[in-house]
Amino acid sequence: MSENLRPNIFPALTYTDAAAAIEWLGDALGFEPQSVHRGDDGTVEHAELRHGAGLIMLGQNRDSGWLGARELDPGSSPMSVYVVVDDPDALHERAVAAGAEVIYGLTDQPYGSREFGVRDLEGNAWSFGTYDPYAAG
Repeated sequence: MSENLRPNIFPALTYTDAAAAIEWLGDALGFEPQSVHRGDDGTVEHAELRHGAGLIMLGQNRDSGWLGARELDPGSSPMSVYVVVDDPDALHERAVAAGAEVIYGLTDQPYGSREFGVRDLEGNAWSFGTYDPYAAG
């Protein structure tokens, strides 16, 4: 894989309270806001959060549009977000201390990754681990 390639896939999520999600994702999982764009009413229209070299996008769920225009039901979604981290043990401790719902605890996977899974404050599934698809290639 060429070292000059940059990620070109960015998970985008909607939340019923995007501002609370930004705060929780930072406190519990270490995400840092890169940009937050608010509408005239103060709601988060679009935000970009970084975690290492990765980036996710999120916004306020609205009946009028962004990412599907329907009532959220994250429990029925087959999608989850995976984030490569250097120290999953420390992040797991941080997430648990912040009240994250643990889907699966710290686990050493047969493919060499140490990882765990949690749900965020609106039920989206997140996995964090040491497996790096770019390095494995």
